[in-house]
Amino acid sequence: MSKSGKAKTSFQLKTPKGTKDWDGTDVSLRDQIFSTITEVFKRHGAITIDTPVFELKEILSGKYGEDSKLIYDLADQGGELCSLRYDLTVPFARYLAMNSIQSIKRYHIAKVYRRDQPAMSKGRLREFYQCDYDIAGVYDPMVPDAEVLRLTTEIFEALGWERRYTIKINHRKILDGIFEVCGVPEDKLRMISSAVDKLDKLPWEEVKKEMTEEKGLAPEVADEIGKYVKLKGGQDILTQLKNDSTLYSNEHLKNGVDSMQLLFDYLQVFGVMDSISFDLSLARGLDYYTGVIYEVITEESGAGGVGSIAAGGRYDELVGMFSGKSQIPCVGISFGLERIFSVIKARLNSGSAKSVQPKHVDVYVMAFGGKDFTGLLPERMRVAAELWDAGIKAEFSYKKKPRLPQQFKAAEGVPFGIILGDDELAAGKVRIKQLGLPEGHAEKDGVLVNKEDIVAEIKQRLETLEDKSLAAQLGAVKV
Repeated sequence: MSKSGKAKTSFQLKTPKGTKDWDGTDVSLRDQIFSTITEVFKRHGAITIDTPVFELKEILSGKYGEDSKLIYDLADQGGELCSLRYDLTVPFARYLAMNSIQSIKRYHIAKVYRRDQPAMSKGRLREFYQCDYDIAGVYDPMVPDAEVLRLTTEIFEALGWERRYTIKINHRKILDGIFEVCGVPEDKLRMISSAVDKLDKLPWEEVKKEMTEEKGLAPEVADEIGKYVKLKGGQDILTQLKNDSTLYSNEHLKNGVDSMQLLFDYLQVFGVMDSISFDLSLARGLDYYTGVIYEVITEESGAGGVGSIAAGGRYDELVGMFSGKSQIPCVGISFGLERIFSVIKARLNSGSAKSVQPKHVDVYVMAFGGKDFTGLLPERMRVAAELWDAGIKAEFSYKKKPRLPQQFKAAEGVPFGIILGDDELAAGKVRIKQLGLPEGHAEKDGVLVNKEDIVAEIKQRLETLEDKSLAAQLGAVKV
């Protein structure tokens, strides 16, 4: 006993390795980041879900490739072997399969756990938050993928980062095609992919050494791979791959290149291409990715830095692993809260960061036409992008040629619709319609406005709607 009469502890008071307490201004900044990210998620029509912090071990097993060794296993406490969740994606796929959900746009912000070597000041912890956004369902190719990347740019713009980040992008089928043409055996595709993914941290010679000495790849095959995986750029890289007759004759690579071309077209419409770097060294080590893959880096992401601050891609086969029947295609992205926090705090300390400003609101962009109706997809995407730029929450159908009744059904509960038609667009106008108005109302069919007035008109109508709602609430209060 001490002189004060209190027993001394025989152990050091500390948090477990790779964890930390949050308090004071750090909590305020973290909450501000959460709020900003959540507002963008909601702006794109996502709903939130929550899943258990631990899953059956068999649910997580075999989904993460070489990273599976980082999963925290729990002791058997009642006949079930469980593990702490490694990410939010596999639990989401399990949730879809369990509930037979065919389509959903969801976000999930929660803690995950990895038995990794931590670097606390750089945002690499063993317990940390992920902020996930995913689109599940069967849609026309690359439209949801484009929106996920557009959403990504909105989040970093809202955080005040402007253009101080880069979205590295690649396609799993392009990588597989390159590996096949270069002579990589099929049973080594994933492990060679994992080695190539380290090119952002290691020089080529060390990556080649891992592929040949540790993973048994022939040196001449590694040299062939090296000719391609060092390439990075934009549309020029796609053109180079198309012009390589040996590569482009590979079915996997051709499918990947054609998909990327479509994605780039959509990203151009969304105004995202300035943030994109097509990087053939990007591989993403997780086994469940099947198509486009991407990660976000900053000037702080280099060797010894915080690493990627967000990452994701398309995973079309993960749900089927649990359901044993129909596949539900999915695409999404995960933002690492602690890494974003580390970057923002460093920038705030240096005076180079802007304050975080969350945004918000609600509209559905539609299109209609006659016999030769094209669907006006690029036009709908442009209007949606304009609304997002103005901080207005907006959605549109991912189908190229959606039927108008289906669009109205999808817009149920949304205050306003913007309806595009060939004749109206040719005259430089769109129709704005307040949805849910009764028959006989003067604006039941909507009103025509000039294209350049869309944002101002929607904002004014939303303000009016909010004023009426507030008045109704006040009128219902009995004094």
